[in-house]
Amino acid sequence: MKNGLYYIFLGILALFVTGCRGKSDVGADGDKTGKTDVIRAEPAAFVDLGDLDAIKKRGLIRVLVHAESESYLPRAGFPLDHDKKLAEGFARELNLELQYIPVARFEDLIPALSAGKGDVIAANLTVTDDRARWLEFTVPVEHSREQLVLPAARNVPAIKMADLAGKTLAVPAGTTFLETARVLQQSAPELQIVTLPGEMHPEAVFDGLVRGDFDMTIEDSNLLYVMRQYREDITPVMDLTGERALAWAVRPDNPQLLTALNRFLAAAQLLRPKQATYTEDWPGIKKRKTIRFLTRNNAATYFIWRGQLLGFEFELASEFARQHDLNIEVIVAPSHADLIPMLLEGKGDVIASFMTISDQRRARGIAFTRPYHQASEVLVAPTDAQGLNTPEDLAGRYVAVRRDSSYWNTLNRLQQAGLNVKMLEAPGTMETEELIQRVGAGQLALTVADSHLLDIELTVSDAIKSAFPLGPPIDHGWAVRVNDKELLAQLDTFLGEQYRGLFYNITYKKYFKNSRKIKAFKEERPDLGPDGRISPYDDIIKRDADMYHMDWRLIAAQMYQESRFDPKATSWSGAKGLMQLMPRTAAEMGYHNLEDPATGTRAGVEYLDKMRSKFSVNMDERERMWMALASYNAGLGHVLDARRLATQLKLDPDRWFDHVEKAMLLLARPEYAAKARHGYVRGTEPVQYVRNIRDRYEAYAQLAPP
Repeated sequence: MKNGLYYIFLGILALFVTGCRGKSDVGADGDKTGKTDVIRAEPAAFVDLGDLDAIKKRGLIRVLVHAESESYLPRAGFPLDHDKKLAEGFARELNLELQYIPVARFEDLIPALSAGKGDVIAANLTVTDDRARWLEFTVPVEHSREQLVLPAARNVPAIKMADLAGKTLAVPAGTTFLETARVLQQSAPELQIVTLPGEMHPEAVFDGLVRGDFDMTIEDSNLLYVMRQYREDITPVMDLTGERALAWAVRPDNPQLLTALNRFLAAAQLLRPKQATYTEDWPGIKKRKTIRFLTRNNAATYFIWRGQLLGFEFELASEFARQHDLNIEVIVAPSHADLIPMLLEGKGDVIASFMTISDQRRARGIAFTRPYHQASEVLVAPTDAQGLNTPEDLAGRYVAVRRDSSYWNTLNRLQQAGLNVKMLEAPGTMETEELIQRVGAGQLALTVADSHLLDIELTVSDAIKSAFPLGPPIDHGWAVRVNDKELLAQLDTFLGEQYRGLFYNITYKKYFKNSRKIKAFKEERPDLGPDGRISPYDDIIKRDADMYHMDWRLIAAQMYQESRFDPKATSWSGAKGLMQLMPRTAAEMGYHNLEDPATGTRAGVEYLDKMRSKFSVNMDERERMWMALASYNAGLGHVLDARRLATQLKLDPDRWFDHVEKAMLLLARPEYAAKARHGYVRGTEPVQYVRNIRDRYEAYAQLAPP
């Protein structure tokens, strides 16, 4: 209790600040009266210093996390993701609601905990004596070494202390890296230390390193291991510390919570996998409480959109894991050809990637589940293609497919039957959807695709069509190792219950039937209504745009693009309202009834302002807005990936049109998506989205006064 008075003081101070902020909130009319017609419930950012009994009484546990660590595409596990899974398990065990409290700057995590703004820190926090003066640490959840990191080079020589003279070493404030850097400086006095902002994400630090802003940085080995799976431009060259414990933290006056966390974490650590490969059957999976699904990062299986993990295979696999109270780990294979070898090596438990059931694949040592999906292999052609009605019409024509795909075997059978079809081998890393898109763009003449993959492309494009099927429907199944008979039985039971059931049908329609086509600007000419207004919601738009210092006509153009001014609109991904915000995103900002025009508009404009704030004020304001709009549409992470790629391609990362948008288009290609933190994105959607809004905004600007 030695710090009790200190915590009480901080709690009163934080409560005072919070209370004052609430009373002076801007109202609906832009004044400071606090009156508003916007339906908003303030986020649960309250102050409470209570121990576990208080947490149970309120039914909610608040977990403080570093804000910039939240969004990414997990490919093979990630330390921060492991923390979140543990937090979810702990909350579930105690029947508590879980709320993540993002903190912008790393150095503010401990003050936020001390002030009662959260109950526990779960943020890859290194255990140190200095921090132990203010915190109580749990048992370790991870161990790591701090490593010196340089830009990648073909041959990196062994680093000596003399090599550090005159070099700049940059590390974020509030981290133990700063202390490690100062220790290093004692052995290399001419080493220059640069302190970076504490809110900088490791990705941004590494970008500065690669650009040459500084010579070296420091990072934890566990994070480096994962990030180097998709970054080839950084290299750890020296261990600066031995193994150090990473743990969660609570206030010293919360012994009940500490005891409960230690009990839970100790049990979880005993069950945590200690190696990268496992070939156990169902009992082993249940024991370690984690099931690993091997898949690909594409629009049919697994991807991230607006910060949310999506994909038909991902949602189906997640439902299986949920029903069996298992954690799910998604392993993204580098190519289709890697799926079966990785399964056999024990790098995953199940292949869930719309794999065609075949005897050739069974002969390699795998077993298939009962079919959970059927698709016909169809010839994909440009919409205006003529004379393609039967397989005989393929004589003398080039058809591009991957050699490792079932399509290659289908075309090969046609050749063996005497048909002179020209088979053009596509790269093994090229997804079927990219081949389809290249046909639509006129870069390839023809390809073959499963009908469900073509269905996805048809939801966004009118440039391609199904010419004709190349055979009867083909069964798809999940795959396991041939000896995993109990796992196979569990999967068969699940798929038998789900196939064509309510959950299956809703999920299938979401990805393969709901149209995502973005109507072109020219299809519906911008004009004023008979009453001289752009929309029925001009007054609401003007009020909120003025509050956030935006041109209301731009917001009107965005609202048209999002919902066609329909407050009841719902997108394929679940976005709602006039501004088509994801309910989870809106709830984090305190908004819930998005179908209410005032609420939906305020939430959307506030979120757009939040996206704009992620880009430097030194950037041209129009460019900030184009970046913000692209982030609103696809997610901030994909835009940051595109800016990083633009730099690598010698394009301007601070200009959207003809620069970052070009990089965004490339992120649909596997060779680029594999090296991006957020992976695959259908870049045509944000690119067309921003262009349509810009064109409509310019038209509105001529029709209506500011």
